[in-house]
Amino acid sequence: MGSRLSITLLSIKLLALAALTTAAQAQDKSSDVIARGEYLARAGDCTACHTAAEGRLFAGGRPMPTPFGTIYTSNITPDPETGIGKWSADDFYRTMHNGRFPDGGLIYPAMPFASYTKVTRADSDAIFAYLRSIQPVNQKNKPHELRFPYDNRQLILGWRTLFFREGEFKPDPTKSAEWNRGAYLVEGLGHCGMCHSPINALGGTSQSDAFKGGLIPMQNWYAPSLTSNREAGLGDWSIKDITDLLQTGVSARGVVYGPMAEVVHNSLQYLSDEDTKAMAVYLKGISEPSPPPPASSALPTTESSLLISLGKTVYDKNCASCHGTQGEGKPPHWPPLANNQSIEMQSAVNPIRMVLNGGYPPGTKGNPMPYGMPPFAGLLSDNEVAAVVSYIRTAWGNRGTPVSAREANELRSAPLN
Repeated sequence: MGSRLSITLLSIKLLALAALTTAAQAQDKSSDVIARGEYLARAGDCTACHTAAEGRLFAGGRPMPTPFGTIYTSNITPDPETGIGKWSADDFYRTMHNGRFPDGGLIYPAMPFASYTKVTRADSDAIFAYLRSIQPVNQKNKPHELRFPYDNRQLILGWRTLFFREGEFKPDPTKSAEWNRGAYLVEGLGHCGMCHSPINALGGTSQSDAFKGGLIPMQNWYAPSLTSNREAGLGDWSIKDITDLLQTGVSARGVVYGPMAEVVHNSLQYLSDEDTKAMAVYLKGISEPSPPPPASSALPTTESSLLISLGKTVYDKNCASCHGTQGEGKPPHWPPLANNQSIEMQSAVNPIRMVLNGGYPPGTKGNPMPYGMPPFAGLLSDNEVAAVVSYIRTAWGNRGTPVSAREANELRSAPLN
């Protein structure tokens, strides 16, 4: 009798131990999924839109100016009343994949669901698990302020017909696993095409124009083409130059400022070396050889000559100490201006804004104390700003074109972010 009781007690203990082990394994698995979801949310740069300045993490309320009015981002914390606390994983996936709320309502394409549709179900579930784990915030979503007729959500049906192609990412069997991983991150989670593609009057981008660059609406920054080597096409960059720029914001070939600095700060610096390299491989692979464009100025020749002459004087006085008398720079902290694609692009918005507003690259773990550029808006007149930008766009073999004082004046009042 005693031996039977001992065996029974031993069996109970073993069963209890097995149950505890199973529970511990389930908890570990859940923790792994949440950690992966946090990583993927970083890759998707969810913080940038769903966290307002001075606001709580993912509580929404950030204003997103568009040509059609202002959209306010939503609360995606697990609060059951004002957030996504009542959503299921199926609800979240449908929102990411289809661009519709759980009740079927249409989502404005300011949320990049045209890119997020490529995200796999497993990655969507991981992101949802992470969002369910964060602190809930009871904060009601602010109504959008859109002009008529754009406040009619039914118009989104037309936009979807023209510009939305639903479907998870499909690897290209002719490419390497690394290239495909990079494509998934750039085209899907990273939604890089949202900025680096031209947006037409309907707020959409045709498939043929993907990654060909464009002005970021209402922010007055130009996101250069990722395909043309005349702009940001990276065909002649080394993989290290590209990964350095993505992870730290600075490299031997350039420095990020403006909206891209925010992307590096919130998102790209947190990616693994493997994922960053995969993105670099993909970006290098989609670049297209482009011959240098012929220099042609809309300004009269006499005016251009006077501007450039004045520009050299302004440059020597204010810029040469950092960027060099011949535009050679002191990489990586003070980028070269000679043979700099961002200086030579057809759009002169970015160099004008840098002279006016200055700025800093993002503080990252790879570059925690970045060197910045001071603003010159208070020191230089519109003519002087136009002159120095015209000079750096045409000196040292650069093939850019001069700019006018009117262009400089128009950008003085542009938002700083």
